[in-house]
Amino acid sequence: MKLLLMGDLHYHDIDEAVEGWQEARAGFYESVLERFLDMDADFHISLGDLTNYGTTTELLEVYELLRRKERNFVHVLGNHDLYAQTRREVLALTGGRRYHAIDTEQATLVFLDTAKEMDHADWGGWLDDEQLHWFEGVVQASGNKPLLVFGHHPVYQTTTRSETDKGSIHPSIDMWRILRRKEGVGVYFNGHTHVDSIARQENWTFVQLSACIDQHGFRVVELGERDIRITAVDCDDADMAAHARRLHGLMPHFRHNPDARGQAEERECLVACLTALNPQ
Repeated sequence: MKLLLMGDLHYHDIDEAVEGWQEARAGFYESVLERFLDMDADFHISLGDLTNYGTTTELLEVYELLRRKERNFVHVLGNHDLYAQTRREVLALTGGRRYHAIDTEQATLVFLDTAKEMDHADWGGWLDDEQLHWFEGVVQASGNKPLLVFGHHPVYQTTTRSETDKGSIHPSIDMWRILRRKEGVGVYFNGHTHVDSIARQENWTFVQLSACIDQHGFRVVELGERDIRITAVDCDDADMAAHARRLHGLMPHFRHNPDARGQAEERECLVACLTALNPQ
């Protein structure tokens, strides 16, 4: 099984009166999403903040670009996706699901909703009791099969910047109480902090993607019989980079991070599947 992941995209509304903004937005987003969709994978996954403010025009326009090619696209909700309107309204527009799981022969995939709704003062992550109870059940039901979890916010004190204020799922939520119920291998993927990072704690690997508009590229996740291989794919395109630099100076509600790109060990890794190494 092969998955393709994209970090925070921040597709945004523009002011057409600003010269060059429309052209730069079209040039960047059409190019990067074309690359994203051209790559074959069983699932194409956005780790949240697909949009910059979650307006109707942002959502409809970016989904129009994403539907140019038929793919199994999953949109994990991010805090920016829920600034302009309610969760129910966003899901009605996109046809998405708040949180869910997909069980396959090779792994169980879990898609969480860690975003607060229309909270402009607190962009940190949260999960309500109902979702936490559901998540715990999925973790236990996965047995020793590899478990891949996709959320917008990192788990507190795992990846780079996850220890900062509003930089993670709220520390008061004991995610480790649930994560420690996992037998075998677990991998947690997230965005939010806009910097590449990989951390390993206990039987979990935490993989964080920077914002796609800062670091133009994706992550490929390939599940083999004995390991899970995570690799970085860069979009080396001078025009795309020039368009992005133009957008960095124009976008509201976004701050460019010039240090988004991590070292090789923070962008790629190999996770051994304990079930394959130690068959029953």
